Amino acid sequence: MASKENARIISASVLPEEQSFEYSLRPKRLAEYIGQQKVKDNLAIAIEAAKARGEVIDHILLYGPPGLGKTTLATIIANELNVAFQGTSGPVIEDKKDLAAILSNVEKFQILFIDEIHRLNTQLEELLYPAMEDYHIDYMVGQGPAARTIKVQLAPFTLVGATTRAGLLSAPMRSRFGIVHRLDFYTPQEIEIIVRRSAEILNVRMDDGGASEIARRCRGTPRIANRLLRRVRDFAQVRADGNITAAVARAALDMLEVDPSGFDEMDRKLLLTIIEKYGGGPVGVNTLAASLSEEVDTIEEVYEPFLIQVGFLQLTPRGRQATSLAYQHFGIDPNQPQRALF
Repeated sequence: MASKENARIISASVLPEEQSFEYSLRPKRLAEYIGQQKVKDNLAIAIEAAKARGEVIDHILLYGPPGLGKTTLATIIANELNVAFQGTSGPVIEDKKDLAAILSNVEKFQILFIDEIHRLNTQLEELLYPAMEDYHIDYMVGQGPAARTIKVQLAPFTLVGATTRAGLLSAPMRSRFGIVHRLDFYTPQEIEIIVRRSAEILNVRMDDGGASEIARRCRGTPRIANRLLRRVRDFAQVRADGNITAAVARAALDMLEVDPSGFDEMDRKLLLTIIEKYGGGPVGVNTLAASLSEEVDTIEEVYEPFLIQVGFLQLTPRGRQATSLAYQHFGIDPNQPQRALF
């Protein structure tokens, strides 16, 4: 399932080869961070208050779709507080020894960032509870009758957790975060600013039309915008003397099969299957999966979320149904019966 998502150019997941590229484009301060204004304002107040009191800032939970800047915000918080930063992720921490080693080495006021924190198992969460509340961990030494528990005192630190699946986070864990913020998709105007900033850092020549065209097709996600910028830059270098205009960006993105709504071939195939094979729906996900030769999990977790968020697809008790926006996108009259393709 992850490989299916990562194979798409409009995937919001970070690709291994993009990590160093992404790092070079990340803003370092809140003032440089574009968008998420309410989140920025609230974090700025919390940061200034903690600095004024000389205290550790409350534990912070950031949640929302991938690619919106949760990791970037975590590093910015550390920069604004002028404290150490250490990052890891839930799937990497396999047992209590791993987590205990990380916690026992935290520095005073350090930011400890755990990405995909919902993937920590219950035992690891239980080890985190006293660490978050009282800055200590209870560690078991020995086995059998000789086993004993020792309390390891920790330096005061701030845990910043990030997750794309906030609903999977247990209630006890969620309740221990004093600051909770959701990151939303960016507006096209905000994405344009981000694209122009990235182009300047990469020394890419691009006019406002080129930035606008990329911003329209990146699904409101900075990570996708920066990825598309790289691909359009390559196209412009070969076909347009390195200058990205609206026409150049449009030609490059059309070649990549990313349409003006940010849909790729699979998005269009899924919607057209519902419209043309099943009269717009409703159709069950198992039937849809069989028609598309895809796994049910892939459809539910990779393809559907964005289509639902932008209002092209809706879930009903009877199954998936295409909305009027989907018909408009393909220039199909919803009142005209569709001839089945099978």
